[in-house]
Amino acid sequence: MLTTTATLSSSSASQLAPLFHSLSPNPISLRFSSTLQVTNNRARRTLTSFTRQKCQLPALRVSASYEAAPATAEASTVPSEMKAWVYDKYGGVDVLKFDTKVAVPKLLDDQVLIKVMAAALNPVDFKRRQGKFQNTDSPLPTVPGYDVAGVVVKVGSQVKDFKVGDEVYGDIHEKALDGPKQSGSLAEYTAVEERLIALKPKNLDFTQAASLPLAIETAYEGLERTGFSAGKSLLVLNGAGGVGSLVIQLAKHVFGASRVAATSSTGKLELLKSLGADLAIDYTKENIEELPEKFDVVYDAIGQCDKAVKVVKEGGGVVALTGAVTPPGFRFVVTSNGAVLKKLNPYLESGKVKPVIDPKGPFPFSKLVEAFTYLETNRATGKVVIDSIQ
Repeated sequence: MLTTTATLSSSSASQLAPLFHSLSPNPISLRFSSTLQVTNNRARRTLTSFTRQKCQLPALRVSASYEAAPATAEASTVPSEMKAWVYDKYGGVDVLKFDTKVAVPKLLDDQVLIKVMAAALNPVDFKRRQGKFQNTDSPLPTVPGYDVAGVVVKVGSQVKDFKVGDEVYGDIHEKALDGPKQSGSLAEYTAVEERLIALKPKNLDFTQAASLPLAIETAYEGLERTGFSAGKSLLVLNGAGGVGSLVIQLAKHVFGASRVAATSSTGKLELLKSLGADLAIDYTKENIEELPEKFDVVYDAIGQCDKAVKVVKEGGGVVALTGAVTPPGFRFVVTSNGAVLKKLNPYLESGKVKPVIDPKGPFPFSKLVEAFTYLETNRATGKVVIDSIQ
């Protein structure tokens, strides 16, 4: 076996990824921050010529070392233990511990095992860690994490739609609050039912893909539940957040909204416009209750349902993700569904819908505590993503 390490830019790594997947049936480990690491017995003799002739990339610094080939492909890619973040009691960020000897999840017949390349953080992650729904939670200790993007390294006996080497993404917990898995995505490996994931959009890297699943499924399901459709108007509260930024885009480009308004702080108004908002409202200067117009649907992604219901048209819908719910507003908890991701992939691949990642990130795996601390300030723009997971 040859282990090859190449140092190159993030964009160059993205270009090279398809090559290495074609060179071997075995999964590979890619780091899209500053290095590309490949375990492959043909990579050495093809790497330099390919990058110069086809990718037109600058010369790479390549080092190699040989070792005896393992008895099976699985033995080289799936160890019995992995690195992961774990907590064994509920509380603040201080309960998170980095553990290098966590058992790799056992695979069920309908699951795939994913080598995690990137994972995203969501408010449900820290609310779960704080014990806010411990009555329906899985037993401690817990490896946190809902969103994942990575490479399939093993498939269960009943898996039909995925194979080893596939690049996938998804929310690994079918029910966000009701019995989520004990072993989440903030680890080197995670196991998930095939019905909950989809192939990663071809134009997105792992970091971008990891930012999407829970947020885009929440955005989509919320719009569907309100009966949103072409020609209707929408107001999004917290349009620059992880869910809100995707609600704007889906409403405009997937559902065919006639008009989209959204709120944010002063510095994020241009972002709202770039996402497709026809009206960007500075909540620090304007009171939405005094707007001269009302909307068919209000999507409250910040916890202001009492204000939201005052700007919705009679017979319209108000969906509230957090905070107290004022009638006719309603709340729902998203159900993870790979079919929704598959349906939305064409919009992602065409560029009509784009991931929004907070500019402070992505955070490396080693800085998870810092990433959670930042997320919990409620000041993030788009999604907080973790990469360099190894």
